[in-house]
Amino acid sequence: MRKKIINNDTNAVPYETLNDLPKETRAGLIELLNQRLSDVIDLQGQIKQAHWNVKGPHFIGLHELFDDIYTAVSEYVDIIAERIPQLGGIAEGTIRVAAGRSRLEEYPLTISTGEAHVAALSRALAEFGREARLAIDEAAGLGDADTADLFTEVSRGIDKWLWFVEAHSQAAS
Repeated sequence: MRKKIINNDTNAVPYETLNDLPKETRAGLIELLNQRLSDVIDLQGQIKQAHWNVKGPHFIGLHELFDDIYTAVSEYVDIIAERIPQLGGIAEGTIRVAAGRSRLEEYPLTISTGEAHVAALSRALAEFGREARLAIDEAAGLGDADTADLFTEVSRGIDKWLWFVEAHSQAAS
């Protein structure tokens, strides 16, 4: 069973705001959002890894698809990160922080075929999609429908991109 992220350290909310969510609630949300921010920044890097290194007969289609996914995921990075200061927190979005915190599996650096990148990127998207869905429930449990809705939007988008990537390996026999 997965432990819920709840931070009762109100020092995690360094900035005053007139947002009417209780400070303790905002502290838990900030922690949750910063964790997902680390995950989505890692996902963003994994997508570029695939984009830069894909090879094979479907190169151009996959190269362009991976770039489209990167663009969409960049928007998810932004909406997750911007929610944090809205709640009085600090978005902790450096590459070093993301690398140390990310819950995503490490992306294989030595793969090159389109098939291998499709498999690896499908796993990464599915893993992040699962984390986003768990965050919906955690945010709702903390009493913040707005953050839950943010993660609903993100998970819906991730599911769409997962579908696009997985379609490359799901041909009927």
